[in-house]
Amino acid sequence: MRKNNPLSLAALAAAGLALGGCASTQPVASTTTAAPTAETPPMAVPAPKGTGLNVANINTSADPCDDFFEYASGSWLKNNPIPAAEVRWGSFNELADKNNAVMRQILDESAANTSAAKGSNAQKVGDFYASAMDSAAIDAAGLKYLQPELDRISKIKTLKDVQTVLPQQMRLQTGAFFGGYVGQDDKKSDEYAVNLYQGGLSLPDRDYYLKDDARSKGIRAAYTTYLTNTFKLLGDNPTTAAKNAVAVMALETKLAKASKTRVALRDPNANYNKMSVAEANKRFPNLALPATLKTLNLGAAQQVIVGQPEFMQEVSNLMKQTPVTDLKTYMRWHLVSSLSSALPKAYGDEQFRFSQVLSGAKQQQPRWKRMLRSTDGALGEAFGQVYVEKAFTPETKQKALVMVNNIRAAMGEHINKLDWMSPATKAEAQKKLAAFTVKIGYPDKWKDYSALNISRDSYLQNVLAARQWSYADNTSKFGKPIDRQEWGMTPPTVNAYFNPSMNEIVFPAGIMQPPFFDPNADDAVNYGGMGAVIGHEITHGFDDQGRQYDAAGNLRDWWTKEDADKFQQRADMVDKQYSAFSPLDSVFVNGKLTMGENLADFGGLALAYSALQKANAGKNVPKYDGFTPEQRFFLAWAQVWRTNARPEYLRQQVMTDPHSPAQYRTVGPLMNMPEFYEAFGCKENAKMMRAQADRAKIW
Repeated sequence: MRKNNPLSLAALAAAGLALGGCASTQPVASTTTAAPTAETPPMAVPAPKGTGLNVANINTSADPCDDFFEYASGSWLKNNPIPAAEVRWGSFNELADKNNAVMRQILDESAANTSAAKGSNAQKVGDFYASAMDSAAIDAAGLKYLQPELDRISKIKTLKDVQTVLPQQMRLQTGAFFGGYVGQDDKKSDEYAVNLYQGGLSLPDRDYYLKDDARSKGIRAAYTTYLTNTFKLLGDNPTTAAKNAVAVMALETKLAKASKTRVALRDPNANYNKMSVAEANKRFPNLALPATLKTLNLGAAQQVIVGQPEFMQEVSNLMKQTPVTDLKTYMRWHLVSSLSSALPKAYGDEQFRFSQVLSGAKQQQPRWKRMLRSTDGALGEAFGQVYVEKAFTPETKQKALVMVNNIRAAMGEHINKLDWMSPATKAEAQKKLAAFTVKIGYPDKWKDYSALNISRDSYLQNVLAARQWSYADNTSKFGKPIDRQEWGMTPPTVNAYFNPSMNEIVFPAGIMQPPFFDPNADDAVNYGGMGAVIGHEITHGFDDQGRQYDAAGNLRDWWTKEDADKFQQRADMVDKQYSAFSPLDSVFVNGKLTMGENLADFGGLALAYSALQKANAGKNVPKYDGFTPEQRFFLAWAQVWRTNARPEYLRQQVMTDPHSPAQYRTVGPLMNMPEFYEAFGCKENAKMMRAQADRAKIW
């Protein structure tokens, strides 16, 4: 289970979303202004200008009970085609663009400031972004600054040499062979452990290497061209370049065959295999783990948690069976392809040509946008401090906390009312809910970048330095107390997440804006947007993966067998529903891969609806723009997910993304909610109305 579990539409590098919560005895608060007195009948009034819903997005010719995605957003979908440089376009993208404008201004000002104190965050941010935008200098440098790393690989002559260079590949985060990091021990959450997991592939999923359909074959052909052309750029003659491309494809195909599927990776117990370093070294002898760990300053580790032992066994076998020249070629490829944006333009152009086949993008994103993301990834908490000052207010944080408390209280009430769960399991669930930690906006303690050296000399050198710094920052945790103040996302991120080992929900400042949250909007809109996001993250603590972790964040079975069976029956119903959704001809959603996100959407919407009803209890809330609070709640949910997507992107999303396509995130939960049917007066024969026996409800 991923520790950061985003909820959004993201695949590739797009922004995403995830959720969580905290206990409260506070009364439910309302942000609705100028509500009429009890004697005043509800009346239709215009919503405050620029807040809440934009009713112009609605397609009034569509029937909300037949296709709520088209009804709620049809006019927007028609009037907002996908920009050429994007693979999809929706609310997340619009908000990310708004954030990008703020961040670009910060970065442009930082880059123009050449007098910042040496070693300060301002100097590092400004120099990193300035070097990233200096494409002329990058082109002129060629491979000069990469040569030491290329030479390190070139000098390899034996398997022992490969093993010696492997730790540097890990520090540089090239993605070769397998992954390793220091993170919480899933079964002893108060300790850090060394974790090893499968990796080593360049294509987005193992199935791209193994399936024989026309699209998969076309992608492999395009990938082979990308490999060949990149090796030519590195100086190989055409014959050698083609031979090297075949070698990389052959090695990665063997790794793909040994890799677990994305569905299998969702089972936290099956992916927890703790063993001594001595045992791991015996089982995977050609990885030289004791020496590798020592080089990475992890020599004190006595045990490792191996996610996929069969995969690590295959890597060990391949190390022995594969000619050393092919291993060198593979490492050289992963080094170069992971750094294409920091190399001369031709390298990035080759990578983009291949990504077009995968995603359908018509043109490359502007360099400033790509380099902004790079700077955020390397120094996000340095310029994130300036971003927060410009874009996030204490009032927003306080209002968000009130919503979190209300929605967490709703979860507690829902648990108590469950007719399928025993008192013993309910008590454990309430204990877990009460233990939730909530983080909103930005960290209380910012990252210390003092050990990271950045200059304007070379963007590539800066990227290499930042990668090695972040890897060292991660491995330095081993043996220390758990850092519970650490964040897994930067402040400007349009996203959120639930971390099961921390039992925390985290909402960066970037998402605390319209259409998710608007301090001036009515409660219905905020609960349908940000409220459902908060509920989604809380529900992640109780989805098919999150429910396996207890209040302390330990992977422990706290369910009675009967309750677990009843949960699974309900989850299987959701799986069946989503597996029937088809965004493209002969392409179906994978209900098992998307299970956690679908359950979180179901729960999040139900919790937010309950919290809204409590907020509006005893009030005579007016209709805004002609819609009742309940209708506005569901319209706000739909506007969060309004999205146009390219067919290539949808095909990749269905294969690789644990989130369902946008239209099914919109309608999937609603088709199971009597509250939705009632709000829009849906009849029995409506396309979105499921028969009573076919409706799924868990939390």
